[in-house]
Amino acid sequence: MKATKYLLILSAVLAASAAPFWSASASAQQIKIGVVDTQQALTSSNAGKSAIEEMKRKQREAQAQISPLTEQIKKLQEEYQSKRFVLSEEALRDMQSKMLELRNTLEARSQELRGKLEIDENRLMAPLQEKLRKTIEAIGKEQGFALIIARGSAIYTRETLDITDLVVARFNKS
Repeated sequence: MKATKYLLILSAVLAASAAPFWSASASAQQIKIGVVDTQQALTSSNAGKSAIEEMKRKQREAQAQISPLTEQIKKLQEEYQSKRFVLSEEALRDMQSKMLELRNTLEARSQELRGKLEIDENRLMAPLQEKLRKTIEAIGKEQGFALIIARGSAIYTRETLDITDLVVARFNKS
């Protein structure tokens, strides 16, 4: 993703620096530049919405897997607080040890689930990002754009240059 952003910025800089060389042909024809909010295009598209819903479902499932551990830790902490003046030091150490073990288990399980979620997100989004790139490229060729850049790559753009809605419409059709 960073490499793509870098290439887009580099393309914009090269296009801007080459503008004087285009001036002869620019007077004969307008240079078309477009801006796309790729994140908005992905999240607004039908396929993107489906992918987001699937990720939310997977996150809920992951949360359901760690909730019992969280509840066990909470109950043990409450028990420890209520009985800390009554139990022997050995019993308190056992409770602390059990809480530490549960916390370590929770952390390991959480980390494992985060890794799985990241893999799932990449599996879902990579094909959509590639399809989006191809859609933008096709629009650029068909409509004669000299340059289409990602919104995040530019410091300022006029709203009239934004073709995100056009990209989303085409993306949904394909």
